[in-house]
Amino acid sequence: MNKISILNVKLHGNIIGTITLLPSDKSIFSFTEEYIDNNDRDTLSLSFKDEFGNLLTDHRATGPNLLPFFSNLLPEGILRKYLAEQAGVKQVRELYLLWTLGRDLSGAITIEPLDAEEWPKLSADETEAEIKQRKDKALKFSLAGVQLKFSAFNERNGGITIPAEGDGGSWIVKLPDSRFDGVPENEFSFMKIAKKVGINVPEIELINTENIQGLPNGLGRIQGEKSFIIKRFDRSDEGLIHIEDFAQVFGRYPEEKYKTASYRNIAYVLGIETSQQDVSEFIRRLVYSTLIGNDDMHLKNWSLIYYDKRNASLSPAYDLLSTIAYIPSDEAALKYARTNKMSELNLAELAYLADKSRLPEKLVLDTARQTVSEFLDVWEQEKNNLYLPKQVIKTVDSHIKTLAIVREM
Repeated sequence: MNKISILNVKLHGNIIGTITLLPSDKSIFSFTEEYIDNNDRDTLSLSFKDEFGNLLTDHRATGPNLLPFFSNLLPEGILRKYLAEQAGVKQVRELYLLWTLGRDLSGAITIEPLDAEEWPKLSADETEAEIKQRKDKALKFSLAGVQLKFSAFNERNGGITIPAEGDGGSWIVKLPDSRFDGVPENEFSFMKIAKKVGINVPEIELINTENIQGLPNGLGRIQGEKSFIIKRFDRSDEGLIHIEDFAQVFGRYPEEKYKTASYRNIAYVLGIETSQQDVSEFIRRLVYSTLIGNDDMHLKNWSLIYYDKRNASLSPAYDLLSTIAYIPSDEAALKYARTNKMSELNLAELAYLADKSRLPEKLVLDTARQTVSEFLDVWEQEKNNLYLPKQVIKTVDSHIKTLAIVREM
């Protein structure tokens, strides 16, 4: 088989599988025999395990989409469109996008062809000069998600530099949103409050957008004085740390991140795979997101992290902001257990979630009560000391009054 038809899949730098290009833009993923035979293997994804914890090795061919695990490594929305244009690849041709962007994915996964210098040939008549032109133009960095975010280095002079090749950046830069004002300020503020409430939040900063060096051309005009940066928790001095989001865990494509699963389903997995501390952290974040009016905690906004390469923990928090400040809503991204109405989340609903997820009810309810109490105190103390317009504060204050879980305290 032609060597450029196969991509190596590496986990922590070790080849654990291959993605093989088939006719008609189809592809198939296979684990290596060494990975299959290794009983102490590093975990790639819970989605590759059966109900007994055994490795699933018989994977069907897909196309042009990759398997959901790999599809979720690619960016969405505006960033996907932009990067596909830069790479000269159609957005739907996911294998070629993964080929292009595979050196700076989330977690400890890297993707590269058998010959690291090879570049995908998009058609039989494409010349070497055309391939080189696309290669020179293409960006080599990407992170999954809709918002414009890039891997970057935090410089000692207080600025942020986007690496030209995109390898090894230890921060994520989230640029201002062209549709809504003050999104970076919103996320920074509510992440700060989350930390005060006891939620596990990575290091974060709010910086002047003008201090970001190396932004790629073609993004259009960046409107907004501030940008939000967050320390990558999948990077450390020792190397890459593997993570996967719950769309990957459940084998759902990115466009299904609002469908076919609930917070109860996430809780059930956490109860089996992680610790009671992680379960408590999950409930804390779930209640907190309800309190601030964050209706966008979909499957991709919850992740597992593998600190020891094998066993799952709930990852640090990300994407905590008040979305109702922009689009009024009372519906959470997913159902809690029986309802997706934020106003209807109460102790009875959480008790039902605990029962169906096989979680300790006392742990769930005690965590919920504590979160509400601590949030209300911190919110009153800090809401006027943050980067929040008065209208956002007013919106959240009004929202809090509608919540059953607050009235029950």
